[in-house]
Amino acid sequence: MDSEFYTAYLLHRRPFSDSQVMLDMLVAGVGQLRMLARVSGRQATKHKAHLQPFQSLLVQYNGKSDLKYINRFEPHGRQTMLQGTELYCGFYMNELTNRIVPINEPMESVYHLYKQHLDELSCTKNLQAVLRSYEFQLLEMLGYGVDFSVDAEGDELNDAANSQYCAEYGFLLHDDPHSGFSGKQLNAIAAHDFSAPDVLYMAKQLSRYLLKPLLGNKPLKSRELFTASQ
Repeated sequence: MDSEFYTAYLLHRRPFSDSQVMLDMLVAGVGQLRMLARVSGRQATKHKAHLQPFQSLLVQYNGKSDLKYINRFEPHGRQTMLQGTELYCGFYMNELTNRIVPINEPMESVYHLYKQHLDELSCTKNLQAVLRSYEFQLLEMLGYGVDFSVDAEGDELNDAANSQYCAEYGFLLHDDPHSGFSGKQLNAIAAHDFSAPDVLYMAKQLSRYLLKPLLGNKPLKSRELFTASQ
């Protein structure tokens, strides 16, 4: 039995029984875990209020199987308050993390990456830059990162180079300056500098291409909600 408390964020919850909910939690120093929590009795209202997105929690759990059981949980620190577009971006981060980070596999650094970018959502105007930074760093942690420094032949990409990305090979050079990526754009993406509109646009196209095999054909609900709100 594990009696230690861990900091965690709730990514997704759904009913499991009349008295239990199933939770997907991002746990510091561990990764994503699936847990059952009891939310019945006199404490039910308080427990449900605590199990909210973007609220840092202290959790104590046990279980040797893939499904863990929460013994205790309580708020830890302040809840990150997101409004409007910030809120949809937060939902997107939760859904993306929930769907592509493996459950019950050691992914010790994902929690801190998530927390860093969640905090940034509430204090920046360039929300899309925060999402792109999170996507590319998360892909790197999962082993699906891209080497932005060299082309498919292993030669260093300079600012003047023009290329297309091919999943099997990397960046293939070509002579058309009006299509694909410039070396300058790739260097900016590698540095997570999305301040230029053209870099931000190209980064979004590339991240969607890289994430598609991991997400499959099931659409992102957070993206649909945001589109419907516009």
